[in-house]
Amino acid sequence: MPIETLKRHWWVPVIRGIAAIVFGVIAFTHPVMAAATLVLFFGAWVLVDGVFRVVGAIGHRGSDPDWGFNLIIGVLGIIIGFLTFHSPRITALALIIYIAAWALMIGATEIAVAIKLRREIKGEWFLILMGLASIVFAALLLWNPLAGAAALIWIMAWYAVIFGVLAIIFGFRLRSLPAFAAH
Repeated sequence: MPIETLKRHWWVPVIRGIAAIVFGVIAFTHPVMAAATLVLFFGAWVLVDGVFRVVGAIGHRGSDPDWGFNLIIGVLGIIIGFLTFHSPRITALALIIYIAAWALMIGATEIAVAIKLRREIKGEWFLILMGLASIVFAALLLWNPLAGAAALIWIMAWYAVIFGVLAIIFGFRLRSLPAFAAH
């Protein structure tokens, strides 16, 4: 993705970060919330993230050679979001697999973008940290699914807040880049 496009849309990771933090705070403040309600909050977050990714991919298909990959990630996020709404009483194991698969996709995407941008932008390590946070989150969920189901709300809350803060920092770093970044 061209650096000019990222700079112009610096606010997208900021909005994604704010949504993640809001989700994390809700999860922290309501730890005894019913599983179905938690599923709905997660579904809303993944759905919003997927919509932003799809809109961004379609809007930048002329200037972003990776727009198709970003479109697929966004569509998969939307599908996972809708699956959570369709079956709010889904088993804990299936929910963990959905969430872990989504987090792995996001993590791989963020790291790939950081590697691609390493010569064009300083501070790409924020994107790498976002990706690593996503992958660690997925690994923790898959390590022990039964314990993962019990601890899911706390893990999700920490992940969402950490990812959100890093996304906001990354967005504002993009905003502060000069008009045309040197390669």
